[in-house]
Amino acid sequence: MSSFRLHAWQDHFDSLGKGILLSDTSTRVLQHWTADGEMRIYPTSVPLSDELTRRGYTEVVFKDEAPDWAPTPSMIERDPTLPRYVGPGPDNPLGIRAMHLSWQYYRIHGTNDTRKIGRKSSNGCIGLYNEQIVEVFDRTPVGTQVKLI
Repeated sequence: MSSFRLHAWQDHFDSLGKGILLSDTSTRVLQHWTADGEMRIYPTSVPLSDELTRRGYTEVVFKDEAPDWAPTPSMIERDPTLPRYVGPGPDNPLGIRAMHLSWQYYRIHGTNDTRKIGRKSSNGCIGLYNEQIVEVFDRTPVGTQVKLI
C-alpha cells in the first residue's frame, strides 16, 4: 500500500519564482508548481540509501533533450563493471530527458526501466516515467527552484 503527503510550496519557499519542484524521497512523489501556481504530482524513483540521498535546496541549471550517461566515480567504485559511457537511446539510464541540478551529478530524469518508479533504485537522482519527464521538462524553465526532502 502506498501513500503520500502533499506539501504546500509556501512551507518551503518564499515565492513561486520560475516554478518549484519538490521531491519527497520518503513518499517517492514529485510535486511540480509552475510560475502561475498550477500544481501536478508524479510518482518517482529515489536513491537506494540515505547515504546516496542529498537533501536540501538546489535549482535546475541545464535541460538535456537527449541525455547521455557516464557513471560517477563513486558508482564505479561500488561497481567497476559499469559501462563507462552510454549514449542517448533505449539503454540510457537517464531515459529521454534530464534536468541537471546545481549539485554535481544530480538529475531529475526519465527512465527506460519503468520497474524503478516507486522504488529505491537510483544512485542519487530522482527518476520519472519517460512520458512524465517530458511533461515536467517542457513546463520547467532553467532556474526553477528545487528542494529534496
